[in-house]
Amino acid sequence: MASNESAETHNNKNNQQSNEQQHLTQHNVLLDSPIRGPTLSTSTSSFEALDPHDPNLSKLATKMFRKTEEYISNELNAPIEDYKLLEDMNKVTAAKYSDMRQIAENLSISTIDLSNKFQALVPLMQQIDEISDTVDKLEAAAYKLDAYSIALENRVKSVLQRKTSMP
Repeated sequence: MASNESAETHNNKNNQQSNEQQHLTQHNVLLDSPIRGPTLSTSTSSFEALDPHDPNLSKLATKMFRKTEEYISNELNAPIEDYKLLEDMNKVTAAKYSDMRQIAENLSISTIDLSNKFQALVPLMQQIDEISDTVDKLEAAAYKLDAYSIALENRVKSVLQRKTSMP
């Protein structure tokens, strides 16, 4: 029985070695080189480095790389352009605010100047008010004087009429 077991163990070992050799000789057809067959390369290239290849494919690949470079460059330049635009807008806004500040300062100076002139005119306006009050009083006195003179004239006329009518 020991010889049977050792024969089976030997057969199992031979089968394992045979399976390993078959496994090593099996290969993935997708990784094979189109010219040389199976290789150990894990490159994703569809052609070997020193093998001649399609010039049209090379032109298209070059064009693709140029377009990709242009796209990436534009994608990277877009934020830079945005920042430049913001910078220009900030400069214009700062200039506008500076102009507005200057205008506000000038308005403040003008307001202070007008306030000082108004304060200087206050005594003159008080004098004008006093003169106006005096003129109003003079006008009232003139009306009274006119009424008195009319009344006096009427009295004189009536006295003269009495004198002429008395013989």
